Amino acid sequence: MAAAAPAATLSSFSSLSIRLSSHSSPSSSSAGAFALPKSSFCPSFLLSSGNTTAARKKPTLLVIHAAKSDDIDTSFFDEVNPNEDISFDPPAPPEGYVPPVPFYELPPESEDEVAAAYEEMYGPGYSGVSILGNDIYVMDSKVKKSSGFGTQKRKEKVKDGFEERVVQVRRVTKVVKGGKQLQFRAIVVVGNKQGQVGVGVGKAKEVVAAVEKSAVNARRNIITVPMTKYSTFPHRSDGDYGAAKVMLRPASPGTGVIAGGAVRIVLEMAGVDNALGKQLGSNNALNNARATVVAIQKMRQFREVALQRGIPMEELWK
Repeated sequence: MAAAAPAATLSSFSSLSIRLSSHSSPSSSSAGAFALPKSSFCPSFLLSSGNTTAARKKPTLLVIHAAKSDDIDTSFFDEVNPNEDISFDPPAPPEGYVPPVPFYELPPESEDEVAAAYEEMYGPGYSGVSILGNDIYVMDSKVKKSSGFGTQKRKEKVKDGFEERVVQVRRVTKVVKGGKQLQFRAIVVVGNKQGQVGVGVGKAKEVVAAVEKSAVNARRNIITVPMTKYSTFPHRSDGDYGAAKVMLRPASPGTGVIAGGAVRIVLEMAGVDNALGKQLGSNNALNNARATVVAIQKMRQFREVALQRGIPMEELWK
């Protein structure tokens, strides 16, 4: 089996003839062959003979002969005449085809037309003189640099009618095996000031990315705030989240929003104009914002209660 492996491998060298020789017989090497020393990258079974001890005593050389030119197939070029002139026969143009006028037959352009073309391409500030009536001190958006340091395109804000308000940005750390990972946590409240509001939180290595992530998270948690025609709550409500407790009370027209911290931001973004709010317990901004959302979710309109009870809305106060 050991002798079969070298024979099978040697048969794969179709264009090279390989034979073994040693330093003791340099005359055996013929012209057109080159030798590889034993230190070169070569299979071990090619460098060793049947007697392993003899192969170690005498350094063996691998001699490779180049293939003869008769072994190369050149029948492809037998029918090709390099001196023959090949005629180019293009396809016929379709019916009704009118060839375009060459550029050298067109009438020459005036200086104003050339200047207008440059201004259209590079903006009015290219030459300092505007032919098209543009302001030369305002750079065109097409001319602004779109690559390089400090010119990365920022993501445009989603124009869905919701406004964003940052409640808090804090630097937080995460203890891992290799040390501490520094990140920023942002709390953002989004609302359309027409009865819809949401609270979101996000973490990232940069403040801008954290604010963007928290805004996306807030849009996923939009709730509807029940309000009366005076832009206030229909009734009082309390909510708690963790150790934070929030008390919400309706107010008469002209009172305004009397609240502080995250509660005020949530009510303003929801569009509440007259309300009273009080934080009871923890001062954590995130928990107070979420406690406000919990208190709002407990509120119901009068018509919803009357429909649930199956009575007219006028009988609710009897």
